[in-house]
Amino acid sequence: MILQIIILLPLLAALAVWLGAPGRITSILASGVNLLLVLGLIWQYQGMGLEGGMAFKSAFTVLDQPHIQFAVGADGISLTLALLTALVTMAAVWSTVGKDAIYYIASLLIAGGAFGAFLCTDLFFIYAFHELALIPTFLMIALYGYGDRKAVAWKITLYLGAGSLILLAGLAGLVWLCSPDNKITFDLLALEPVTADSGYAKWWVEATYFTLLIGFGTLVSLFPFHSWAAPAYAAAPTPVAMLHAGVLKKFGLYGLIRIAMPLLPEAAQATWIQHALLYMLLGNILVMGLVTIHQRRLDGLLANSSVMHMGYIFLGLAAGNALGVNGALLLMFAHGISIALLFLLCGKLRSQAGTLEFEKLGGLAGNAPFLSLVFGIAAFASIGLPGLANFAGEVLVFLGAFKDFDAAEGFTFLQVATILSLWGVVISAVYMLRAYRKIFFGKAVSGIFVSDPGISQRIPLVVLAGVLLVVGCQPGLLLNLMQFSLGALGFK
Repeated sequence: MILQIIILLPLLAALAVWLGAPGRITSILASGVNLLLVLGLIWQYQGMGLEGGMAFKSAFTVLDQPHIQFAVGADGISLTLALLTALVTMAAVWSTVGKDAIYYIASLLIAGGAFGAFLCTDLFFIYAFHELALIPTFLMIALYGYGDRKAVAWKITLYLGAGSLILLAGLAGLVWLCSPDNKITFDLLALEPVTADSGYAKWWVEATYFTLLIGFGTLVSLFPFHSWAAPAYAAAPTPVAMLHAGVLKKFGLYGLIRIAMPLLPEAAQATWIQHALLYMLLGNILVMGLVTIHQRRLDGLLANSSVMHMGYIFLGLAAGNALGVNGALLLMFAHGISIALLFLLCGKLRSQAGTLEFEKLGGLAGNAPFLSLVFGIAAFASIGLPGLANFAGEVLVFLGAFKDFDAAEGFTFLQVATILSLWGVVISAVYMLRAYRKIFFGKAVSGIFVSDPGISQRIPLVVLAGVLLVVGCQPGLLLNLMQFSLGALGFK
């Protein structure tokens, strides 16, 4: 019952705001309750001794045939992503001050959709909740975005709409292949993995997996299906950019880890699929890294940087072992916190300075030392500085890629791609440190004044920065929560 409350509470709060309840107070209360509930479930789950299995399961049947039910359940993976959702949602609504009610309604709808996508165990509702979260994203960009917001809203609608349709086709094929005893079911926990002994044609199984990879990958901005992401984040209002880049974007990665890879394990390791994925993720890391380094605005830099860093997470999935995928999951959480924090800081700079162009910003640390400190923590986390959350995830991804290295056989394509991807670490350090130095320690620009926020508005900044520090110093807090769940899904 607790999981249903976590999913429905933001949606009910959004309804209450629409009916006239105070937007900010209602949103903060609902988000705060959900954060406490998620933390309580994590504490309870760790003491249950389930060795990574699903807990807190319950189901309500919607249709008997095909078998569709509002079913929920949680393990270490989904609880980690629920924690990410709760933290970013709380920061987003707390930082939204003096805005129309639609801002709070949109944030709550996105949060409710994300909770549903991560905590439901029925494919119908997993898909439906993700689509629910996309609708306010489109509308908020079109109505309250920046720049050429309407064109950007249409672009993201077309791209993510196409990605969702491709994903729907892949899920239909998956249900057909994996339903037991020829009885169609959308129950993720009842679906059975397809192996060579299952009797299905190899090309069909691999085509289904590749369809899922492209569908989920488009939602994550996998190269070359990425061109919607950077314009969308640059144009989006701050809470929408925080929630989509920080949380909702992780749904595609979660879907591959939870759904596609465990149910189609041999197809996931097919040579041609592996090579295609490696070429695409190198595009994310190297091509988008070079695009990012030439950005002249902070919002453009952060938007393209978010696309670039997805490549490292896909590298962990390409490794396909527990070490690499656990690193990818930790990096998903760390990236979600760091990019949400960076977009939050970006919004504060925009509201005071009136511009995000690097040429018009400089020397802000003198009047805004707190913002300078927090931006530094987020920037250093983004480039993988030791002691901050992203570092441990990146290291595990690289170690996972080299887990099966054999000097006698030489480097595999996976390991060559991993070596090439290290250039991305250098590129990200260059563009992020250069931007940090210019904005906060460069030559001051006349007419531009930015000051530190008040005590109340510092709270979400401190919380998100604190999470990066705590997880960076103690990554085992999350790794131990997730690793047994990966084992239960078949990752070794």
